[in-house]
Amino acid sequence: MTNVDQVMTSLKKIMDPELHKDIVSMGMIKDLSIKDKKVSFTLELTTPACPFNSEIEQEVRNSMQSIGVNDLDLRVTAKVMEGRAISMDELLPKVKNIFAVASGKGGVGKTTVAVNLALALAKTGASVGLLDADIYGPSVPLMLGIKDSPPIVNNKIQPVISSGVKVISMGFFYEQSQQAGIYRGPIVSGIIKQFITDVEWGELDYLLIDLPPGTGDAPLTMAQTLPITGVLIVTTPQDVAMNVAIKSIGMFNKLNIPILGVVENMSFLVCPHCGENTYIFGEGGGQKISDKFNVPFLGEIPLHPLIREGSDLGRPVTLVEPDSLAGLAFGKVSKLVAGRISVIAAAVKDNDIAEKASASPME
Repeated sequence: MTNVDQVMTSLKKIMDPELHKDIVSMGMIKDLSIKDKKVSFTLELTTPACPFNSEIEQEVRNSMQSIGVNDLDLRVTAKVMEGRAISMDELLPKVKNIFAVASGKGGVGKTTVAVNLALALAKTGASVGLLDADIYGPSVPLMLGIKDSPPIVNNKIQPVISSGVKVISMGFFYEQSQQAGIYRGPIVSGIIKQFITDVEWGELDYLLIDLPPGTGDAPLTMAQTLPITGVLIVTTPQDVAMNVAIKSIGMFNKLNIPILGVVENMSFLVCPHCGENTYIFGEGGGQKISDKFNVPFLGEIPLHPLIREGSDLGRPVTLVEPDSLAGLAFGKVSKLVAGRISVIAAAVKDNDIAEKASASPME
């Protein structure tokens, strides 16, 4: 008859492909019980958006069969890990992971990427917020088709919820949609800090921050104000975008903020007649950045009319055409980003354990 030790020994052989640790040591096995030859337990994955979730689940089932367990009650859940050391006196203590979406220059589709990634993560079951920090040209409300203004309850701004994503943007507060955002650096920093402190974000697995392009006041304010888990860099294939993105990476490296990876937007156009890929803006910019800085290349987003039309009409491709080439590309990138965050979160957890151990008095 199978016992608890046999089950745990067998499960301990299963490694998380990204974290490179076994699922038992990671605490993924919960509520294990054996009764009348029936084995029951919960497999708690590190994020609902992990690209390897189905593989890990199948390995668990195969593992149980290998030791003769034919009656298995396996419950699969996910709990996003914290990618930051959280303390109650910090800002946003209920937000597990904060990551920024940045680009060195404008026009590379950074906001389009941020919006679709937020929606893709929310579709997996994660709780997601999106802060539009592009004070000069906020476009998140337009891309999501949001026309409502955020209410204020108990002196706190309540985010507008769109397709499961909590959203705040300066675009909500302009009197006219054509009004220009003309602000000096200190005012920009103040507005961003207000969006952090005066908004009721609640509990979130991921808070995405859509930064304005460049290396100015907004990214510096974020880096100095919040414990950011990491930064996702968006570029396009051509050299001019790649060279400016490199400067952005250099800034975040100086600020000791991890780079989650690089996403190449507008990578290619699929010919509607022959189906071949046409590289209108050149080829390989994202991969070159990845190689130069030894950071993950997380994927290519195609140039497609669905993406442009969806952004203009407030109907993002991730929602309206999730199975299209573009929709699948955003879904894949979102899972890779979630996986990268889990790796960083595991490292943060290990560091916390090590610090506590070194601080404990010797017996």
